[in-house]
Amino acid sequence: MNPRLLLFITVTFLQAHALAQVSIQGSVFGEKGKPMPGVNIFIKGGFDGSSSRESGDYEFQTTSQGNQILLFQFLGYKPQEIEINCDQDIVLVPDIYMIEMITEMNSVTISAGAMQASDQSKSVILKPLDIVTTPSAMGDIMGAFQTLPGTSTVGNDGRLFVRGGDASEVGIYIDGMKVGNAYGTTAGNVPTRTRFNPNLFKGTFFSTGGYSAEYGQALSSALALNTKDLSVRSQGDLSMMSVGGGYSHTLANEEQSITASANYFNLGPYQGLIKQDIDFVKAPYGWDVEMAAQKKTGKNGLLKVMARTESGGMSLWQPLPGSENRILVDLKNNYSYLQANWRSALKNDWTIFTGISYSNNLDNISYDSLNVERSNELTHLKVTAIKDFSDRLSAKFGMEHFIHPFSEKLVNEELSRAFEDHETYLFTEWDYYFNKNLVLRTGLRGGISSLSGESWLDPRISFAQQVGDNGQLSLAAGRFHQLPLENYRVLNTDLQNSESEHLILNYLLSKEGYTFRAESFYKSYDNLVRFEGTEESPAFLTNDGSGYATGFDFFFRDRKTLKDTDYWITYSFVNSKRKFNQYETQVQPAFAPKHNLSIVIKRFIVPLKSQLGFSLAYNDGYTYTDPNVDDTEMNAKTKSFQNLSLSWSYLPKPNLIIHLACSNVLGRENVFGYTFSPDANSQGTYESITQGQVAPRFLFLGIFLTLSKDKTANNLNNL
Repeated sequence: MNPRLLLFITVTFLQAHALAQVSIQGSVFGEKGKPMPGVNIFIKGGFDGSSSRESGDYEFQTTSQGNQILLFQFLGYKPQEIEINCDQDIVLVPDIYMIEMITEMNSVTISAGAMQASDQSKSVILKPLDIVTTPSAMGDIMGAFQTLPGTSTVGNDGRLFVRGGDASEVGIYIDGMKVGNAYGTTAGNVPTRTRFNPNLFKGTFFSTGGYSAEYGQALSSALALNTKDLSVRSQGDLSMMSVGGGYSHTLANEEQSITASANYFNLGPYQGLIKQDIDFVKAPYGWDVEMAAQKKTGKNGLLKVMARTESGGMSLWQPLPGSENRILVDLKNNYSYLQANWRSALKNDWTIFTGISYSNNLDNISYDSLNVERSNELTHLKVTAIKDFSDRLSAKFGMEHFIHPFSEKLVNEELSRAFEDHETYLFTEWDYYFNKNLVLRTGLRGGISSLSGESWLDPRISFAQQVGDNGQLSLAAGRFHQLPLENYRVLNTDLQNSESEHLILNYLLSKEGYTFRAESFYKSYDNLVRFEGTEESPAFLTNDGSGYATGFDFFFRDRKTLKDTDYWITYSFVNSKRKFNQYETQVQPAFAPKHNLSIVIKRFIVPLKSQLGFSLAYNDGYTYTDPNVDDTEMNAKTKSFQNLSLSWSYLPKPNLIIHLACSNVLGRENVFGYTFSPDANSQGTYESITQGQVAPRFLFLGIFLTLSKDKTANNLNNL
């Protein structure tokens, strides 16, 4: 044969062999075994590939040889890889099952008992702007939260009452740190307020039960307030109000910011113009100074520091039932709060948080000749670590320690009593996503008290399942412990934790502009504190109380149907019975009305540069014991509570806001209970004094001016 011809045939054969096509064949399925069309399949590092058909099958040709990596990609799903050998004519690839990638945007979240407000939340409930513009709240955080499901309005108290629980059963946190004495000290029938300004916070987490293992020492609820991160600009904010005034100044850049503020209030001039139903000798007054600073640390860290100090008081005459005599009550309060915390994302999907906070509350209260000094301190140290093992599994680990000294003194008699408790807690919580539509959360929290010598363990569990495109169903259960109030523990340091168990079923429907929430619950109470005597003079304290609370609530918010209008409607039914305090039988507590309704409407009128607000609060009345009826406990109930409030916010200039609000516009004489004389008069009647409102209405006028280089900036930037 011709050598040249032989060489040509050999080269042609080798080229044909080198360019031989290998057929890659297989099928792609979803997690549930259904075929997945449109999946991109290709040789890693090469150009050969194809997409899966409607049947999930795919086939393509490649000239690659030897061992190769076949890559499968589809938006929203985890990439899959498999090794194949291309040294054959046909490569049959085993079936591939694509796994959906789970993110905060597409996954279901635990909603049983929980309501969140933050920039990232799917279902925003209350932002700081909602709080300050809710007419009945008068700028108070708790006043706004009283319009949410599961809460009860107790008009002469002002604190937050949740699902048949006392206000002390609500734990309040700022950036995860426990706040001691979060409410201002008050006297007589004067409702209190929270100490902190809503414009400090960027969002809230409010749980009506079944809350995270991170939070403890609260039988009913956890309210977590999260402060703002870096401020967006430097500016000054001047406020002039009918009850006082203040100034706040912020300095900010891309790396750090600091805000300092000072405020003063005095209701004396206001009460001089508007008659009050309480005989004040000195109207409520006070001042506060506050500082909040934020600084970036490294690429992913943020350090926050916050400090606040305040002082205030009041003096009033307190009448006595069945007597012409009165008691002069004089109150002075000094309070300080300090905290620092640092959060940072670390390598290998770890996030760490460390914090320390300190609260110091000092009350000086005089009842005629009796002078009482009460000191309450709380130091909280905390560290948590979060590990994302995958997009399906994450875990939180934490440890915290509380140092809690408390003392009471009878100044004139030079008598005192005190205690100091050290409490240590460990907790962990695990989230596992079976898929984007089903999540399981399990938690465990353990604690120990040096004072009582008691240790305890609280298991908690929650489920959430996607229902339809916008709905989800959640179930939560858990055990919760709380040590008794300080004024009880100082009398009996052997008192143990009270205990509650929660079971909550929740349905949440959330779509653009709408939120609907329905929830039913059951709570049991054990080891509640009981005593002989009265709440002012308890004796022989024990832990033999018990009780329960059951009910349901609905919440609907609509920001879409009516143009420039935002409204929400809340209804809660609570059936609560407990044997506690001085009661010898299970009774409906005075702070737990059965029927609670709230309606809030806000409408912005663009041509008038104004927002009008309307809020209505209703409940069916408060129980009390009337000794003139019989000797049955809680045998009577007041008439229904009703409060219609209105507000008007006007922006005549971009940097100027004028806000006017009036509570109880109709002047309804709401009654919260009665104080009866301990002995009957000559006709055999126990005389009483009504526990009512400080005044039929409360009027508030505020003018808020912002000073900055940006003339369009205003106080709303803080909300």
